[in-house]
Amino acid sequence: MSTAAELRGRRVVNARGYSTKVGGSRLSPEVVSAMAEAAGMFARIEDLQASAGAIIADATGAQAGYVTAGAAAGLTMAAAAAIARLDPTIMNRLPDTAGIPSEIVLLRRHRNDYDHALRAAGARLVEVGFHDWTFEYELDAAIGPATVALFYLGHDVTANLSLADVARVAHRHGLPLIVDGSVALPPASNLRDLFAQGADLVSFSGGKHIQGPQASGILAGRSDLITSVALQHQDMDVYPDTWPARGLIIDGTIVGPPHHGLGRGFKVGKEEIAGLVCALRAYLERDFDAERARLAAIADTIVAGLNGSPGGASIPGIRAVRVEGDTPGRPGPHVDLHVDAEVTGISATELIVRIQEGDPRVCTFEGQAFLGSVGLFPDALTAAEADEVVRSVRGVLRGR
Repeated sequence: MSTAAELRGRRVVNARGYSTKVGGSRLSPEVVSAMAEAAGMFARIEDLQASAGAIIADATGAQAGYVTAGAAAGLTMAAAAAIARLDPTIMNRLPDTAGIPSEIVLLRRHRNDYDHALRAAGARLVEVGFHDWTFEYELDAAIGPATVALFYLGHDVTANLSLADVARVAHRHGLPLIVDGSVALPPASNLRDLFAQGADLVSFSGGKHIQGPQASGILAGRSDLITSVALQHQDMDVYPDTWPARGLIIDGTIVGPPHHGLGRGFKVGKEEIAGLVCALRAYLERDFDAERARLAAIADTIVAGLNGSPGGASIPGIRAVRVEGDTPGRPGPHVDLHVDAEVTGISATELIVRIQEGDPRVCTFEGQAFLGSVGLFPDALTAAEADEVVRSVRGVLRGR
């Protein structure tokens, strides 16, 4: 048995999508090869990051880029950059922001579980508006001497204030706009469009739709803010006279190197940098139409199998429906399995628990289970695994 199989235990069939809790995506042989090559060499991390940053900038249209340890780490570093800018004395204090401007203004509807990543840098979040509506003047009124940035959820396409609207307010006050782009892909066009709409820093996930290493992400944006991120991220056991970045001291950009920054625990290795860049280049060449057709075929297989056609027996109380999934963050067609607990004798929640405790474990999206729906996402499934999903669900329902 391989080490990975030994650690994994029961095999997992991933009908949950590109989810961190089940390992993200499958890496292509090219990405694995790039990571293996990096594993066998040495390089100065700042050199790797500079080269990767140039490739990221070219792919996004941003001024600069940086490889992070995932989208959440990117948001923490974005907040740290907005607070500290290029002041090493503030970098040395974070996340202690007592007496330091550290407020980030955002729409109330954009509060979410993941904004903890912003607060981890010492930022204080200032909410404005109501969940369904925010006036532009409310943003203006919330901005004051303690404000360091504004924030926007990049995948929200239904807010009454668009990303461009909020960017306009931010720039009117001379402030940067930080965007959470973790699930803004697809569409792939958002790699550039979020910046075209006015974002100053965007954090993308590397391990989801881009299909890079799970513990990787992309932070792209203004070059001064990315410089701040770099200064707070990597190994800072340096001496001013021999520091590779001593030019920043000589030209007056900073007064001296900071000590280890907030991002020391978010470091990425040479393997993640190489793997992420390889995956990003492949992403720019992906045939998304062919990919969508493949996902649709897998979704149709699941729907047919669960609904008992062709030639199979239907199971009373369940109904599988293909959903096109055209919203940002939804790679394509997926399946909603509706469970009528009064007919089946088992709730959607119980079904989810039972199939993920089977062998293999079938992991699904459970966010709508309280409404009687199980989400089955095909983006990480093979055709053979789609059949396993059907067998697992039908087996549990027949044996209830």
